[in-house]
Amino acid sequence: MALGSNQGDRAGTIRAALGRMGDLPDTRVLRASDLFETLPVGPGEQGLYLNAAAVLATTLPPSELLIGLLETERALGRDRAAGERWGPRVIDLDLLLYGGHTLSEPGLTLPHPRMCERAFVLVPLAEVAGDWPVPGAGLTVGELAARADARGVVRLGRA
Repeated sequence: MALGSNQGDRAGTIRAALGRMGDLPDTRVLRASDLFETLPVGPGEQGLYLNAAAVLATTLPPSELLIGLLETERALGRDRAAGERWGPRVIDLDLLLYGGHTLSEPGLTLPHPRMCERAFVLVPLAEVAGDWPVPGAGLTVGELAARADARGVVRLGRA
């Protein structure tokens, strides 16, 4: 799981998202990374992001987990329909990996198709799941994070 925010109370919103994810049916937050401040990726002028990663234990299938994550985003003030793609957002929750599964269906691809390119995803994820293999990459999350250009990814402390 990746979490990001660059509007409002960024740390508070990430903490609230972690709490709400733990309230999803048959789901627990096992671990959460530190918070990392990162440069924005996307159009226009944007504020710095706070990013984090979390490991969840769930019996929900991936599509149902994604529905819960999108509902969490809405509850915290994100309107995906009104927002610009990769624009500023109060919260962004991305399902990155689901065990060793691969999946490609409308609205959900596992592993997340751009996670291997993004240090702001890999560095926090390596903190909580560094030994996890990334299907199709032939490397673990930690190995990918070590290869990523992590300039501009600054550890701030606990979420």
